[in-house]
Amino acid sequence: MYRENFHTHTYRCHHAMGDAADYAGAAREAGLTRLGISDHTPLPDGWTPEIRMDMGELQDYLQAIRQAGETQGILVIAGMECDLNRRYFGFYERELLAPGRCRYLIGALHYYTHKSEEIYAGLIPGAAYLASYAKTIVSGIESGLFAFIAHPDHFAAGWNRWDSETKACVRAIMEAAKGAGIPLEINGNGFRKSPVNFDGKTRPPYPWTPFWEMAAEYGVSCICNSDAHRPQDVTASLDRCEKLAAGLGLKKGTARLLDE
Repeated sequence: MYRENFHTHTYRCHHAMGDAADYAGAAREAGLTRLGISDHTPLPDGWTPEIRMDMGELQDYLQAIRQAGETQGILVIAGMECDLNRRYFGFYERELLAPGRCRYLIGALHYYTHKSEEIYAGLIPGAAYLASYAKTIVSGIESGLFAFIAHPDHFAAGWNRWDSETKACVRAIMEAAKGAGIPLEINGNGFRKSPVNFDGKTRPPYPWTPFWEMAAEYGVSCICNSDAHRPQDVTASLDRCEKLAAGLGLKKGTARLLDE
């Protein structure tokens, strides 16, 4: 039985519902013992403001998490989901991991740069783009800033080739994760998204089984999270994530927290 979830979002990201106390109450009722709140981080240059809080909301966010832990009878931990873009790494370390702020950061890839072009992670035009995607994730892993990498197989939403080029890209991610001892996330929200269709067959956009088969081969640890955007989803799809992990014999990990 799962006892923790480290990937949740509050209303401040503009595409989720509820605040820290709402998630904490739902998590307690569901039997969780630890809950991480990990909304999309504010950014100093205001990049993609439609999916993240404003810098001015940061202290209120952290205070809401502290209050939830004090009132809801469950350990609530402050975190942030951070885009894997090197231009922000200094900000993450300096501002988000400062004393009294976040105890963990999630590294996540929603957009990445191929040469000078910004690409959505779920739409991979070709193998060279996939190589840039993998290189970006490896850079995040090697930074040492992140407790785990969220939905590392996001690219599979628009990619179904399991050829030598794809394997090379996935292998680079696995080698970096294994070397750093950082878990990769089996993301439950992928199970709740609309299925994708390739060659007449449907599957979730992610988690993508071939990716996780290679994770098992490399002995990379995984962490199962719901990626909840509503309090009622705080444990949603965790059973499917756990089933996938168990079926492949994946090692189970957890979020690496500051001060632990």
